[in-house]
Amino acid sequence: MIGEKGENLGVLSREEALLRAKAQGTDLIEIAPHAKPPVARLISFDKYRYEKEKEFKKERLAQKNTGSKQVQISARAAENDLRVKLRQLEKFMAEGHPIEIRVRLRGREKRNTEWAFQKLRAFMGMIAVPYKVTSEPKAGGFGISVQITKK
Repeated sequence: MIGEKGENLGVLSREEALLRAKAQGTDLIEIAPHAKPPVARLISFDKYRYEKEKEFKKERLAQKNTGSKQVQISARAAENDLRVKLRQLEKFMAEGHPIEIRVRLRGREKRNTEWAFQKLRAFMGMIAVPYKVTSEPKAGGFGISVQITKK
C-alpha cells in the first residue's frame, strides 16, 4: 500500500486499507492488480483521474511527433526538383522521422516499372545522410514506395 505522499505503508489487509482510507477521507485505488500482492494507493479519485489524463495526453502528443513522413517524387522530375525533395527528406531525417519515398507513376509509366525502380535508385543514391532501408522497394497502387530511417 502506498500513502498519499507516495510513502510505502507496507502490506495491509483489504479491510485495514479501507479503514485507513475512510479515516483520512481519501479513496483506496488499486494501482497494480496483477502484482503479488496487489498494490493500492490512498488518493482522491479525482486527483488520480486527473494524473492519468495528463499521462495519456503526454503519450498521445509524443506519438504524433514520431509519425512517418512522406516524400513523393515524379519519375519524370528534373534534377533541381529532386534536389528540393532531397533537402526536405534530409530535414525530416534530422528530426528523426522514418520516411517513405514514393515514386508516382501516371498512365503508361505504370507499365515500365524497371525504369521507375532505376529512377528511385538514382534518387536514393543522392541522399548524403547515412540511412537504412526498413522496407524494400515495392510496386503497388500509383507507383513504387520504399521506407527508410536514419542510421
